[in-house]
Amino acid sequence: METDNKIFQYSFYRFIDIKNKNLLKKKIDNIFRDKLIRGTILIADEGINGSVASKIEDLDLLISLIRKHLRIRKFELKKIKIRFLPFNKFKVRIKKEIVSMGIKSLNVRKYRGIAIEPKEWNRIIQQKNIKLIDTRNIYETKIGKFKKSIDPKTKTFREFPSVLKELKLNKNDKIAMYCTGGIRCEKASSFLKMSGYKNVVQLKGGILNYLDYKQNNKGNNLWSGECFVFDKQVTINKNLKKGKYNQCYGCRHPLTHKEMQSNKFIKGVSCPYCYKFKSNQQIENLKTRQKQIEINNLRKIKHAFRRIELSEFN
Repeated sequence: METDNKIFQYSFYRFIDIKNKNLLKKKIDNIFRDKLIRGTILIADEGINGSVASKIEDLDLLISLIRKHLRIRKFELKKIKIRFLPFNKFKVRIKKEIVSMGIKSLNVRKYRGIAIEPKEWNRIIQQKNIKLIDTRNIYETKIGKFKKSIDPKTKTFREFPSVLKELKLNKNDKIAMYCTGGIRCEKASSFLKMSGYKNVVQLKGGILNYLDYKQNNKGNNLWSGECFVFDKQVTINKNLKKGKYNQCYGCRHPLTHKEMQSNKFIKGVSCPYCYKFKSNQQIENLKTRQKQIEINNLRKIKHAFRRIELSEFN
């Protein structure tokens, strides 16, 4: 692979007992503090979850460090070639969970559904009597989904356990679950298995892995719409390219072109989804931040919210 002056985004996770979280954070911070790398890594007792972007040699160094510290080889890792860094900062955080569900007794390594490779996914979800469940939140599901999937209409992933009761599933139902990158449906499938549901499978690597497979292999692509991603791209289409949605940087909600024409949309401040929930002081603070960003851009002053292009790595 040609790697000169190339930058990538690595997304990864692993459910594994981590006893020395602070030591791992310290190692990562010490090595990457002065490097041109952006993204977030979450470390908890239950495992590690991250999405970071930089030049490939620094990302490989990061993954090597994590593998060595945790003494593991197997790792859910996705690599995407990019032309700009899609994150503003580099953060390593110690958390209670690497994906928040709020169920303390859940052991993901013990209880989990069967992981289905993308090449088998179409066959699975086209079976009769399959209950296909989207474990993402409602602002994500409205942008795109697999047809005939069940939408729990959650605002946050923490709502999933309580909303599950409303889906009226039978413990013997055939259940297939999916999410963006695999981590939420892995945890959700573990919750179902722990709760006594017997036939549970999940899409390995999530929607992103499925779209990547379909881009490189023949066959019907059953994904409909776009996929929300948690970076500056906002959404991606079936070809893994930036989609048509923009984002409110006051609340992070994805926005259509029409929604950005609303008088409730103020760049960097508010949109039709959040304007009524902000105090006057919050609005003024966000306006001040946006004004400073625009001044820095005009003066070509480096700041945390600027777009870092491929050329800066040359």
